[in-house]
Amino acid sequence: MASLNYGYHFCGGVLINNQWVLSVAHCWYNPYSMQVILGDHNLRVFEGTEQLMKTDTIIWHPSYDYQTLDFDIMLIKLYHPVEVTEAVAPIPLPTGRPYAGLSCSVSGWGNTNLGGEVYMPTLLQCLNVPIVDQQVCENAYPGMISPRMVCAGYMEGGKDACNGDSGSPLVCDGEVHGLVSWGQGCAEPNYPGVYVKLCEFHSWFEEVLAANP
Repeated sequence: MASLNYGYHFCGGVLINNQWVLSVAHCWYNPYSMQVILGDHNLRVFEGTEQLMKTDTIIWHPSYDYQTLDFDIMLIKLYHPVEVTEAVAPIPLPTGRPYAGLSCSVSGWGNTNLGGEVYMPTLLQCLNVPIVDQQVCENAYPGMISPRMVCAGYMEGGKDACNGDSGSPLVCDGEVHGLVSWGQGCAEPNYPGVYVKLCEFHSWFEEVLAANP
């Protein structure tokens, strides 16, 4: 789990090899001003597991649409490789496609106070969420769900990712299948969270990493 930071946490991300972090394009920020913090748990306490990394370059998908949030994905190259430890290690990209009912988990430091004043926790939060059937997802957001998006969460509402969680990983069976992208509010009934579907981007990942050794 990565924290994108420019004086404070503003988005999440995930380490996919020892020098690249994956996040969503709508979290783009000037790479010269942004730090990536890895291995953190409590944002306000130095625990000795953290690695603070400068960013070398940020590459967002050329088809990214900031209005529809289609292709909402970017790759961040760190200034130098991380030291792989128990607290900082890459997570595998998906080898298959997410299917309805698949049990996953989403983590982040985003808002946890629904319907009131925003509360951004200092401790990393984690929530188990199931993948939502693609047709149910499309019915919840008519005309807004592209093949590069997948829904996860509870149709009854009550539990969801929220503001500050954008870019945070959706992990299923030890692989990162999605990134928090958007939704209608947070945890509202009949509106599951919408995630970037990472299995649709394998060729783009390979292309970017090969062009930026």
